[in-house]
Amino acid sequence: MDTPLSTIAVVGLGTMGTGIADVLVRAGREVVGIDSDEAAGARAVAALEASTARAVARGRLTEDERREALARFRVGSGLADAAPADLVVEVVPESYETKQEVFRALDGIVRPDAILATGTNALSVTRLAADSAHPERVLGLHFFAPVQAMKLVEVVSSVLTDPRAVDAVTRLAQDLGKEPVAVGDRAGFIADGLLFGYLNQAAAMYEARYASREDIDAAMKLGCGLPMGPLELLDLVGIDTARTVLDAMYQASHDRLHAPAPILKQLSEAGLTGRKAGRGFYTYAAPGAAEKVADARTPAARDADGAGREVRSVGVAGSGTMASGIAEVFAKAGYEVVLAARSQEKADAAKAYIGSSLARSVAKGRLTEEAREETLARISPAGSLDAFAGVDLAVEAVAEDLAVKQELFGRLDKVCKPGAVLATTTSSLPVVACARATSRPQDVIGMHFFNPAPAMKLVEIVRTVLTADDTHATVREVTAKIRKHGVDCGDRAGFIVNALLFPYLNNAVKMVQEHYATLDDIDAAMKLGGGYPMGPFELLDVVGLDVSLAIEKVLHREFRDPGLAPAPLLEHLVAAGCLGRKTGRGFREYARR
Repeated sequence: MDTPLSTIAVVGLGTMGTGIADVLVRAGREVVGIDSDEAAGARAVAALEASTARAVARGRLTEDERREALARFRVGSGLADAAPADLVVEVVPESYETKQEVFRALDGIVRPDAILATGTNALSVTRLAADSAHPERVLGLHFFAPVQAMKLVEVVSSVLTDPRAVDAVTRLAQDLGKEPVAVGDRAGFIADGLLFGYLNQAAAMYEARYASREDIDAAMKLGCGLPMGPLELLDLVGIDTARTVLDAMYQASHDRLHAPAPILKQLSEAGLTGRKAGRGFYTYAAPGAAEKVADARTPAARDADGAGREVRSVGVAGSGTMASGIAEVFAKAGYEVVLAARSQEKADAAKAYIGSSLARSVAKGRLTEEAREETLARISPAGSLDAFAGVDLAVEAVAEDLAVKQELFGRLDKVCKPGAVLATTTSSLPVVACARATSRPQDVIGMHFFNPAPAMKLVEIVRTVLTADDTHATVREVTAKIRKHGVDCGDRAGFIVNALLFPYLNNAVKMVQEHYATLDDIDAAMKLGGGYPMGPFELLDVVGLDVSLAIEKVLHREFRDPGLAPAPLLEHLVAAGCLGRKTGRGFREYARR
């Protein structure tokens, strides 16, 4: 176990196994690729030739380095060819029986000091080790796809694993240019343990017809900055694989959030397993292709609601960051904007804030000085909602307090002209409760902008059971004119983004609370393994722990799922006044400004 792991056997030459072989040969290791399917070996060789050719074209390898790397890879005829290996990495299908068969055979083939690593992302490493003649040499080595690009490697040890084996594969991962994170043996480990619960909820959301697959994916990409939407990612991972991972997680946790959504079973058993099959949640040009093609579930042009109402002027109620940002967005798009606050002084200050924001855009070359002046000229600050008498669309962006919003909607009902659309920017409160505070609930809708409004492209358009068709059509048209991407959803807690995001954040807190992993390791795992722009604890501290707790409570009340109950650690930090960056301390400490 103290050897440098210079000769490595990779058992299973699918996409993952081939990717692992690729990074190993580029790092100077001798690699034997083994697969029961003879054609898989030929595909692996072709894949390595193609990927290294691309690396040469991009200046990442020289032609000599490419030739040497390819010479270090050979395809074996069976497990017996793993005999000289210092390390064997198996990436065969996620089945105990299949993996145990490989490990039992290897016990009689490799040296006693060779390390055996499983690439599982869900099955128990301890259970696999216990069936081995040398359980101390068995561990998990979980790479992420695409292996060549993703930096994270989870090094999984059981209670039986020799620390020297962990040290050896950790050094190997570092030599490969990866970021190894040491974790204990638990279904899903860190990254998949958090990721697959989120993917499962997205599948259930789609199955319930709450939102279209396109809107769910767009919401999470535009609202959270994720590289792929959850349903796109399920198709890439493989729906059958996701179901296996979730089954293992549920057996360990008995958390309903991990119980596989029925649609995953239906698609798996129909052979619609995602990209590899050419069809999953989406339909693809061919099996294995990334290009989506239109199918029966592709939305037609959104004209079912008919024409919307004409909107020339917009009222924005509020004077905070969100209200100012929304007013800026509408004014930039050419609308006349009335910005109303509780006093003329607050309204003037909000307009001044918008002026500063526009000046920064000018300084960065994104806006001309002339356009800045024209935008500001369209904004009329007012100290009273009475100024909304002539607006065609009124958007409230006041405190996230239902009583406050209901009182404001009651006033808008009296002030705004007949036919004006009344919109709330709430992120978690029931839109219909605001609508019922008026005598015209058919004119009320949700327009959930994301912060900062000028930069974030997403708007969740929340329709209640009382919202009129032309009200919905109006907001869709306006959303397009202000150059935002609108997604449709119903009036329930969290809408799309928060309903998927905050349970994931809450589960990350539980993971720390249970001492399974550190803040730093979890943040690193989700950024390096999941492609998230921020780790969950970085994001919680930015959002505010009090805000996060309030949203968690709303979700728990709405869905009554025990798995959505706020983590006690989150509640304790909020009670202690540790609210994140705004207080200088949350999950981490920050320098006071």
